[in-house]
Amino acid sequence: MLKLITSLSIAALVSMGIAGGAHASGGAIELKSISWHHGGMFGTYDRASAQRGVQVYREVCAGCHGLGLIAFRTLADLGFSEEEIKAIAAESDYVDGPDGEGEMFERPGKPFDVFPTPFPNENAARASNGGAFPPDLSLIVKARADGDNYLYSLLTGYTDAPADFELPDGMSYNAYFAGHKIAMPSPLSEDAVEYSDGTPATVDQMAQDVTVFLTWAAEPKMEQRKSIGLRVILFLLILAGLFYAVKKKVWSDLH
Repeated sequence: MLKLITSLSIAALVSMGIAGGAHASGGAIELKSISWHHGGMFGTYDRASAQRGVQVYREVCAGCHGLGLIAFRTLADLGFSEEEIKAIAAESDYVDGPDGEGEMFERPGKPFDVFPTPFPNENAARASNGGAFPPDLSLIVKARADGDNYLYSLLTGYTDAPADFELPDGMSYNAYFAGHKIAMPSPLSEDAVEYSDGTPATVDQMAQDVTVFLTWAAEPKMEQRKSIGLRVILFLLILAGLFYAVKKKVWSDLH
């Protein structure tokens, strides 16, 4: 029993501490790496950065990419007030109904609504983007190895193609995209947004901020998970110590 509990404790520590590194090892291109505030066993989300990331998403990304798994009301976890959430939701219109006469109608968004999708269906999305289908970003960080570093690298990886590189029409060169040919043009440019807190809106800053927000979107309960995990590990270590002490006491007469 003691060996089993000790093994479980070690396994939990290993899984929490190095799983990210193993996950990241699958990529062939070496990504940029940032010491994220939410990284590691004790990491938490940078709320100020995530709030700026919401602004970047809404003003830059939302024209092509949806966020269909995230309800406006969950922005409260990032520090948005009830009034701010209502105002953000009300900027989008939603088809609802039927009403008393059996008719569908449009209404302003409410906190329980999810972020709207920019296109009614996949065909419309492809038609508007030269045949490419912009993915929903709700889980994009989880869908890529070393997701936060991948997304940050991708957003800051646009550059001119080498002279000997053949780039098809309508494609852009990105140093961190597989094959380096990407249908999405560079979405970020200097001062593309005007941050309300006065933070300079450099490409690097906007890339970091929207990455923090989308990392939160992919795992909004990460902080609770880490907290529970640490408490479980502490409990198992204490329990292992108690079992060891009991074992020493029980078998002490045989020595």
